[in-house]
Amino acid sequence: MTRKSPKAITIGFVSLGCPKNTVDSERMLAEIAQAGLLITNEPDNADVVVINTCAFIAPAKAESIEMITHALHRKKQGAVKKVIVAGCLAQRMGEQLFSEITGIDAVIGLDKRDSIVRVIKEALSGKNRVACIGATSPPAASDIVPDDRTRFRITPRHWAYLRISEGCNHKCSFCTIPSIRGAFRSKPLNIVLAEADELVAAGAVELNLIAQDTANYGRDLKSKSSLTALLTQLAKLDGLEWIRLMYLYPARIDKNLIETVAACKKIVNYFDIPIQHVNSRILKAMRRGETADRIRPLIDNLRTAIPDVTLRTTLIIGFPGETDDEFAELLEFVKSAKFDALGCFAFSPEPGTPAANMPNQVPEDIKHKRLEEIMLAQQQIAFAKNAQKIGDKLTCLVDSVDSSTVKGRYYGQAPEIDSLCIIKNASAKPGKFVHTKVIASKDYDLIVEQL
Repeated sequence: MTRKSPKAITIGFVSLGCPKNTVDSERMLAEIAQAGLLITNEPDNADVVVINTCAFIAPAKAESIEMITHALHRKKQGAVKKVIVAGCLAQRMGEQLFSEITGIDAVIGLDKRDSIVRVIKEALSGKNRVACIGATSPPAASDIVPDDRTRFRITPRHWAYLRISEGCNHKCSFCTIPSIRGAFRSKPLNIVLAEADELVAAGAVELNLIAQDTANYGRDLKSKSSLTALLTQLAKLDGLEWIRLMYLYPARIDKNLIETVAACKKIVNYFDIPIQHVNSRILKAMRRGETADRIRPLIDNLRTAIPDVTLRTTLIIGFPGETDDEFAELLEFVKSAKFDALGCFAFSPEPGTPAANMPNQVPEDIKHKRLEEIMLAQQQIAFAKNAQKIGDKLTCLVDSVDSSTVKGRYYGQAPEIDSLCIIKNASAKPGKFVHTKVIASKDYDLIVEQL
């Protein structure tokens, strides 16, 4: 008589938020897979649903709560057995989640990420709620530097995120990140290189370097390493073709870094520099440590040193006390600086941040009106830049191929956040580079033809 094999436990995984969260999700998924649990693409009918949440700003928190509520609804219907909340919302709220949202079975904080399998098994073993947020639950923060090696990738095989540090030491008055992810701490150089080697060996030809403050890499290490030293080592990896820098705090971009990017063919000419604002009074209130007198020359220096550089930035609209004149200054700056890509957020008063309690909070209708003005101005800039590219020859990395459309990116387009190239007459598979010519544009995207 044969013994019937026990049914495999199915895990539905929902990953929300930023690239740092994506890396955390990939690490948890790897632990789950190595434990022999079955990962399903139907979380609505999984035994256990794990939601890796975001809690950076109010809309992200609302999305996380919406996903948790949906999973709990499926649990109430009997389709799901257990619901586990992980990530930034778990770290930010801790065991408070149990009382605020009835039905959650486990809460796991950032520094306990790699304990996900144990948490799943404990949740399944009984009716007691499981809290795994460690002694460093909010408002304190972990000193652990995450080792992100061995990941179950949810990004395409040919590109990956490479996290080089965790946490942040900046005291921006609007930001919750230090209270969630802790103080800035760089990964040791040998660990970063080992992670990069693993990703490239698995097929990644593009690595996107991420951190809360990428340009600050290595300053806290005993070896006094630096971002430029790391870039020099990464460029030696065989099989790696593109290295992209994300989240560069403007004050940390120095001559040495600019020269390193300009000189190395593998480092794409792309700078993601979140400046947040340009008015000096607003920047001071934001505790950014920047002024317009430094931001404007930085942009000029980058374009002089690297004529074909792509510049991306992020802005906050409607910061407390922002006057019509200060917004007008920002709008004029956007029109004159002509960023290639720009993200913009209406100020969100996050609990626990100094800016949340500042006087003269800007009304929501004014914030959204200003947001629309900025994005309309940027749209006109982006469309004009696309028109100027017609006739240019670009090397594109193919991202996806279906029956009717081939999509890819040239060096000036970061994955997931920027526009795309729609490639005509392409024969290459995802992960391959093709030489193209720009023949038209459609909204923010470029229409290119393979040569």
